[in-house]
Order: sequence, then C-alpha cells, then structure tokens
Amino acid sequence: MLDLSVGTQLPLEPSGIEGLDQIGYGGLPRGRSTVVSGTAGSGKTLLAMQFLVEGTLRYDQAGVFCTFEELPDDLMHNVVSFGWDLPALVADRRLNFVDATQHPGDDFLEVGSFDLSGLLARLENAVRKVGAKRVVLDAVGGLFPQFSDANVVRRELHRIYMGLRSLDVTTIVTIERIEEEGPVGRFGVEEFVADNVIVLRNRLEMERRRRTVEILKFRGTAHQKGEFPFTIDPRSGMTILPLSAFELVQRSTEERVSSGNPELDGMCGGGLYRDAIILVSGATGTGKTLTVSKYIEAAVNAGERAILFGGEESPDQMRRNAAGWGIDLAAAEEAGLLRIVCRYPEEMGLEDHTIRIKREIEDFQPTRVAVDSLSAFERGTATKPFREFFIGLSGHLKLKKITGMFTTTTAMLGPGESPTDTHISTITDTIILLRYVELNGNMRRALTVLKMRGTRHDHNIREYWIDDSGMHIEGPFVGVHGILSGAPIYDFRNERERLDTMFETDRFNGRP
Repeated sequence: MLDLSVGTQLPLEPSGIEGLDQIGYGGLPRGRSTVVSGTAGSGKTLLAMQFLVEGTLRYDQAGVFCTFEELPDDLMHNVVSFGWDLPALVADRRLNFVDATQHPGDDFLEVGSFDLSGLLARLENAVRKVGAKRVVLDAVGGLFPQFSDANVVRRELHRIYMGLRSLDVTTIVTIERIEEEGPVGRFGVEEFVADNVIVLRNRLEMERRRRTVEILKFRGTAHQKGEFPFTIDPRSGMTILPLSAFELVQRSTEERVSSGNPELDGMCGGGLYRDAIILVSGATGTGKTLTVSKYIEAAVNAGERAILFGGEESPDQMRRNAAGWGIDLAAAEEAGLLRIVCRYPEEMGLEDHTIRIKREIEDFQPTRVAVDSLSAFERGTATKPFREFFIGLSGHLKLKKITGMFTTTTAMLGPGESPTDTHISTITDTIILLRYVELNGNMRRALTVLKMRGTRHDHNIREYWIDDSGMHIEGPFVGVHGILSGAPIYDFRNERERLDTMFETDRFNGRP
C-alpha cells in the first residue's frame, strides 16, 4: 500500500554524475522517465550516455541505449575521448544498443494511426537480454518528424513512458529545444507528459558559452530549484558545480602561519590563520605579487607545499620577478615544494578553471595556494559566474584547511575599490589594502589591514617601501587624512592625535 505520510518521496537512483545527485537530493526518481531537454551542443547525449556508463561501472547496473539519429558505432566513437570503452561493455553484456535510426531513403508519411508496438518490443527484448536497469532514448523527436499534430505526439510519448515503466527501469529521454528560453520541447507537449524534466542550457554570455542545468520538475520527490553551472571535461565528463554542495561545517583552527613579512605578521596579530582566505588588493606596482611571493617563500621555508596559480604572467616571468627580491622559486620547484601553474583565463570557462585548479590541488596536496590575480579571471565575465567561481574555490580551500591568498587590481589613484573586491569582500577572512599616496609631489605607498576575522589587528595605515630585498613596513601615516579616499590632506593642528596614534601603535607591538 502506498505510504502517503508527510515527508515520503519516491526512491532515487544515483546517476553517478558529479553534482547532479546533489541538486536532485540523491539522484533520479527510480523506475520513472526523465526528459532531458536542450538546444544543440548543450550536452544532452553526453548526460544520457554518462548515466549508463556510471551505472555499469559504479552500481553494477546494465543499460540499454536506443538511438533515433546517430548510429551506435558513431556514438561509441564520440565518447572515446572520455576514456569510456563502450565496445568492451557491449561485449561483457553490460550495455546494449538499439538502432532505431531512420536511414536515408525511408519514406515518411502521416497516415492512419501510429503504432509503437514494434519499438517497445525491441526495447523489452534488449532490456531482458542484459538485465538492464537503466535505459536511454536519445533524440526521441526523431520518431515524429512526419507528425504535425501535437496531440498524436503527446499520446505516443505517453505510451512510451508507460511501456518503459512496466519494464521497471529508470529512463532518460533526450529531446531537442529550438530556443534556450522557448518551450521545453519542439512540439510544446513533451514536458507535460513526462514525470521529470531536466533542462540544459548553453547560453552565450559576454562572448563566452556558459552551460547550466535546471531540474524543472521531479514528480513525487524534492529537488533544488534554479540553474546550476556545469562543464564538460575530458577526464570526468559532465560535472555540475552547485554551490549548495559546500556546507558551512568546516572547523576553524587557531593555528597561524607567517605571511613571509614579520611586520605584516605583527599587524595581523601574530600571522595569518591557517584556514584563512586572504585578499590582497592594490594598484599595479604596489607590491601584490611581492606579497604573494613572500607568502610562498614562507611556506617553502617551513617545509610546506604550495601552488602558485597565475593568470597574467608565465612561470618564467614569475621566477624572474621573485628572483629580483631574492626569492628562488626554481629551487623550491626542484625540491618538490612548489608548483607553478599559469593559464590565460580566456583559455576556458570559469567552471573549467575551477575543476582544473581543484585537480591540481588534489594531485599536489599543498598547504598554501595563491592566485595572482583574480582580476584576470573576472575580465569579460558576468558577476554571478565569477562569484560562483570564487565561492567554489575558497570553499574547497577551507574544507581542506588550505591557506589561500588572492590578489586583485584596483585603479592607480582615487577612491573606491575594484569590482572584484565588491563581489567577494564578504567571503574573505582577511583583506590587505595596498595604496599609492601622493604627498607634496612625491608618490608614496600605504598599507592597512582592512579586515581580519577572529583576531585583533593593527588598524593604522602604515607607510612601506620596496627594494631588492622585499617590502619594508614603517610606522603609520600621522597628520594625514583621506588616504584611502585618494585625496590625502595634511593636518598639522592635531598634534595630540598624532601622539596618541604613536602610543597605540607602540602598545600594539608590545613596545614600552
């Protein structure tokens, strides 16, 4: 008897596709049909094929793939790049193909009633032959090119779904969309017949393609709402990147690590927290890359591994720049303590960068990671995808208790902050601002720790200078106002304030 108690839902079948089971709260409704709709190039056939492959490899469930457009040999050849040996699965009777393609020369006439009994019989035979629990009907719209009556299409689709349900299999049916925001299917009735509907989109945003997936409906079971980005990777196939996969359950640590600059460590109350996300923001030439290089050097000196990700300079440029400050990155690489990875942000989408960065981290197992700079990844990208990229990356670092340092670029002079800072400042644990200060015709530099969660820190704006040995942080600017606004003004009248500031600075640093 059916249990109608509150909270009851249909049993779920894990898809094995990373991220899809998270947004489906466990997988696809077992024993039912799920329509996967999308325009050309959105990844419909790949999702369906991966559903079968993961079923055979992870869950010991045989599958049947019924194709209405591409020949089975072509389908098997198309997925070789993902490392899937479909002919071997066929030979082992774990996968079966049903070729229902309409070959050139066949006559299509809309006459009388349309009977799917022959197709259903072939499907039933293929399922029983391998004991399949998963079935895919790919490009099912190829069945109905000769029909103009949507009611006929709706009736025949209903017959297909009912026939598959009687076989006790979990099914994916792929259909084509004409437009990204138009009807789910070509005939406008497909989504009403199916129990479950997943929509794949492949939008062009700011001259870049961005793929997303949305569970439009799951009858009888809950699911996450909205669109989630996904990418297609040669090593892992389709990978969905839901932010909801990151839970705020990470445990914090009181352990501190050095920034590589003793004065900066002092301003931060004794160093950076081990699991902190640090943002270093400043204009070109203020010392962001130097700060990152010292941070990496501190890890190497402590015998820890670190990865430096670059988006604007080559590895050789990074090594040369660091050598100018007496930092030998090449020796750290040879010792196996450093890996430098540089890619132009325009080389791939942010979802692909996320996967590649996580893969490097899993392979090298560092305790520190630096990205120089985030602004390069933000260029030409909408706010939402960029924020998702940063949240996904920073959440992964926190989960692994890896210290992360990121740089962003601001304007040379003047008030305000970079768009990058605006989008991610609330996510970071520590923000270090580097600024130019123009005083009496001289260009000077100022540093302040704008934010540091969980500890006291120096709130003064300190002057610093850079030479071939690195960054040297001096005392605070006193008698000067408006430094961060970009319009500094001397104030010679408030001598008492200057003395109080010096007293507070000495007390913070433990000086009598």
